[in-house]
Amino acid sequence: LPVKKKPRTFYNAEQLEELEKMFQEDHYPDNEKRREIAAVVGVTPQRILVWFQNRRAKWRKLQKLNMKGNRKYPASS
Repeated sequence: LPVKKKPRTFYNAEQLEELEKMFQEDHYPDNEKRREIAAVVGVTPQRILVWFQNRRAKWRKLQKLNMKGNRKYPASS
């Protein structure tokens, strides 16, 4: 049997703002913190877990791009 995927969760601007604020404080919230964030944002803790996983992936990708950019244009002395 095929695995049923959960429907995509869409976040409004206020929810994203709150999630981004929490991400700036802590990239790896524990179970209790995820529950608190879920209550504030209005989604399940599982959705918060997935959002943080995806956000960390995006953050790592941006870090990698920044490192490449810095090597391409070294600071002049």
